[in-house]
Amino acid sequence: MIKVASYNIRKSIGTDRRRQPERIMKILAEIDADIVALQEVDRRFGERATTLSPDLIVDNTNYMPVRFGIREQSLGWHGNVLLVKKGIEVRNPQRIELPAFEPRGAVMADVVIGGIAMRVVGMHLGLLGNSRMKQADAIVAHLEKLEQHMPTVIMGDLNQWAEDGKCLIAFARHHDVIPLGPSFHSRRPMLQLDRIITSRDFKLESAGVHRSALARTGSDHLPVWASLSLDRAEAAA
Repeated sequence: MIKVASYNIRKSIGTDRRRQPERIMKILAEIDADIVALQEVDRRFGERATTLSPDLIVDNTNYMPVRFGIREQSLGWHGNVLLVKKGIEVRNPQRIELPAFEPRGAVMADVVIGGIAMRVVGMHLGLLGNSRMKQADAIVAHLEKLEQHMPTVIMGDLNQWAEDGKCLIAFARHHDVIPLGPSFHSRRPMLQLDRIITSRDFKLESAGVHRSALARTGSDHLPVWASLSLDRAEAAA
């Protein structure tokens, strides 16, 4: 079983308007996923410094960050970061450029967990519908041009509330969009903005929204998660 999660941490600022990176660490421990995609980890302006230092993550959780930032002060790529549990092998981390009027990007890495090789993409799509569709198409195109196919999980904040949104349609052509439930706003969730999307190699065991008291104050988004299984013979590293 592999557990994945996605969480837009809003630069570690909670609904109490306090920036508390340590609170994010506690929420991640509650979820206890093997692989986590985070959004809005870095500040958006200036040096785009991270709000989660690598030392904070390593010292306070069972995770190692996959670093994508091109600035020394940044951890992510347009705020996107992947965390993997210590001991999971990471291969071929990549930044994915996305077409947009505003700064947007996605990150990708291949990982080996329990002898299973898989691919993980973290993303944060734009606010405009046409941009989201183009960004989804760009992610799918990037995956399709890679030489080696792997079981793949794509997750993040899609900024897409309508179930018939064009970006969801683009992903659903060759992937499964997992039903999770509303994750925004964390105080009164009504919109399913945060998504986990898988290639059809995976079997969904369970999935949902993490609704702990701490998570309701940690960000304006709630974390989402999914537990997946995979035939080891098909995905041997």
